[in-house]
Amino acid sequence: MKTVYVLATLDTKGVEAAFVRDQLARLQVPAKIVDTGCIGAPAVQADISRDEVFHLAGTSLAAMREKNDRGEAVKAAARGVTILISDLHARGEVGGILGLGGSAGTIIGTSAMRALPIGVPKVMVSTLASGSVRQFVGDKDILMLNSVVDLLGINRICRPILMNAARAVAGMASLPAAPVQGADRPLVAVTMFGVTTKCVMRARETLEHAGIEVLVFHATGNGGQAMETLISEGLITGVLDLTTTELADELCGGFLTAGPERLTAAGRAGVPQVVSVGAVDMVNFYAPDSVPAKYRGRKLYPHNPVVTLMRTTPEENARIGADLGDKVSAAKGPAAILLPRKGVSAIDAEGQPFDDPEARLSLFSAIRGHAKGVEIVELDNHINDVEFADAASWKLLDLMKMGKR
Repeated sequence: MKTVYVLATLDTKGVEAAFVRDQLARLQVPAKIVDTGCIGAPAVQADISRDEVFHLAGTSLAAMREKNDRGEAVKAAARGVTILISDLHARGEVGGILGLGGSAGTIIGTSAMRALPIGVPKVMVSTLASGSVRQFVGDKDILMLNSVVDLLGINRICRPILMNAARAVAGMASLPAAPVQGADRPLVAVTMFGVTTKCVMRARETLEHAGIEVLVFHATGNGGQAMETLISEGLITGVLDLTTTELADELCGGFLTAGPERLTAAGRAGVPQVVSVGAVDMVNFYAPDSVPAKYRGRKLYPHNPVVTLMRTTPEENARIGADLGDKVSAAKGPAAILLPRKGVSAIDAEGQPFDDPEARLSLFSAIRGHAKGVEIVELDNHINDVEFADAASWKLLDLMKMGKR
């Protein structure tokens, strides 16, 4: 059986790391402790020392201690342990990762976890797991387990939590890997939001009927990032990017941005892509009081008690369209853009709260002006119409040379 690596700063989490290692041993799962600490003396002996971790980071333990900068030590430890775990995984030695930590330990542990492929067991016991964890999880399958109390000694609260963490990673590491089904079929990524669900559901049916395996990504920032990563890793053979709403959040400071690199991976990799403008009529915030003061007075829509949508203006749509057009026109592979004249989301339709023909016109005009050399198809449909979903699906199949209507 492969080894589970326990990542912890042994000057502050040594007793806890040893407890977890012993639990894994009782479950007959081999485990090794990696010391990611710096300043204080290790409470227990590591299997892989902090000296080795900092050496891999391009520095030394002595240099980090002399510098006496906690922030720099955390960065170096994260860099070193990421290299360590990546090398061990490349040699086929990693059965799973179990991290323990507060803020520093969580940064270090999850840095290594994010470097591993999806499917490798990753469990992070953290004092920060009950809050926003996107910066730690990123686009990987990391299980964040709330420690409830700080990890300082073994007590009646943390004992069962640490035992459950050990059992979780032991189960994942010792049981046979989930079988890969449909690996012989082309893999297509599709983006969706609640307000484009009807379109995506129809498109998914069409693609699957044509022999495609479909991955649907929720365009919530993290979803778009995950899709871009999988494309860059060479797993995706086609992209139906129907819902590019994350571009609006990136422009306007919404909470669901996928960053400035959104809509670039397929182009760089030469992967066939069909792009549309689903839900670019909206920017996402949380409760109403989370909307920045500069946007007060704008058209807002309460999607639910914890999500507030803001309608994008014609000026913002022009900038979104320019961004989208520039990125698609830079693609190395086949690409097409499909535009729905009657609305880009469920609430951007005649009689709906975000219906704004002027904003759509501004969006489409900017795309036409910037998507040089790209096929642009404008349809007299709403994005959720069956006809639009079918047109987008068949266009992608055509670009992939998968079949004809």
